[in-house]
Amino acid sequence: MAMTETQSRTVRLSEARKYVKHHAKKKRPMMIWGPPGIGKSDLIAGVCNEYANSLLIDVRLPLWEPTDIKGIPYYSANDNTMKWAPPTELPSEELAAQYDTIFLFLDELNGGAPAVQAAAYQLILNRKVGTYKLPDNVVIVAAGNRETDKGVTYRMPKPLANRFLHYEVRVDFNTWFDWAVKNNEHPDVVGYLSVFKNDLYNFDAGSNERSFGTPRSWHFVSETIADVEDFTEEEVTDMVAAGIGEGLALKFKAHREVSGQLPNPTDILDGKVKDLKTDNISAKYALTTALCYELKEAFANDDNGNVKFDNFLEFMTNNFESEMVVMGATVALSKYGIRPKFNQLKNYKPFIATYGKLIEQA
Repeated sequence: MAMTETQSRTVRLSEARKYVKHHAKKKRPMMIWGPPGIGKSDLIAGVCNEYANSLLIDVRLPLWEPTDIKGIPYYSANDNTMKWAPPTELPSEELAAQYDTIFLFLDELNGGAPAVQAAAYQLILNRKVGTYKLPDNVVIVAAGNRETDKGVTYRMPKPLANRFLHYEVRVDFNTWFDWAVKNNEHPDVVGYLSVFKNDLYNFDAGSNERSFGTPRSWHFVSETIADVEDFTEEEVTDMVAAGIGEGLALKFKAHREVSGQLPNPTDILDGKVKDLKTDNISAKYALTTALCYELKEAFANDDNGNVKFDNFLEFMTNNFESEMVVMGATVALSKYGIRPKFNQLKNYKPFIATYGKLIEQA
């Protein structure tokens, strides 16, 4: 009987975050695999930030030599022996004593030369190499691209691979969306990708394109278009194409042309605008995101938030499809934790009667 090839099991970044925290309790080394630009490094930095009094030591293995791990030998005239000078990049006992947890992040591990990976064997398995010993509160996490991603990688030796718990992460729109609204990514980017979800990640290892869509490059786009008053639309498209490629940039330009004609979110929340005159779905998603951003700021600054939330419910109910209404309410109430005085909202009861169950399911 012929053996069938099995695909690698993959997990979402949100799941990988949970697994990393679980294995960190036992100081078990972990290896996070995945294509470029999907947030592997940000994942580890985010986990570290969740720990009180923690430190992240970010090491890029392709830039290291074997002696950076094991140290350099020197002759000790006092006892006529050869000794090892410990590496300075790795945490000392004195440094570790200042923190509850230290994450030693070996990024691009399989991009390190074979000799560097070999030097990492003993450190990863036994938590010591030469005369150096990892302090007890250090957690080892590594990350790297897959060989199929056509990056600079070396095949990881099996003995080294067996020292890790391996997780391959995949791009997941819902995980990215949660991150995007939490970090105030540009509404045009969120709106566009809410409709064209496959464009969030269009990396093709066989393509000669230098730029392509990834969560990282879309973040570049979000940063770029946040301040483009001094540029023409053609110049903006040039800059967007530099991040995600010409094909996606032209599609995104068409989306921005429509969303640029939408009413000001502030006017909607102030009750000055009641109706929407476009049927463009991606533009509506962008406007929904922008309204949620404005609401968050209004409640944070105690700027007549209750009235604005009531106008938000009225506008959403009268102009948007159910999916967008649910998305907007979920972002405002769940992800941003906005808590208006519900008993003072004239539009809340009819809204919750229509959409309450859908919001609970979301």
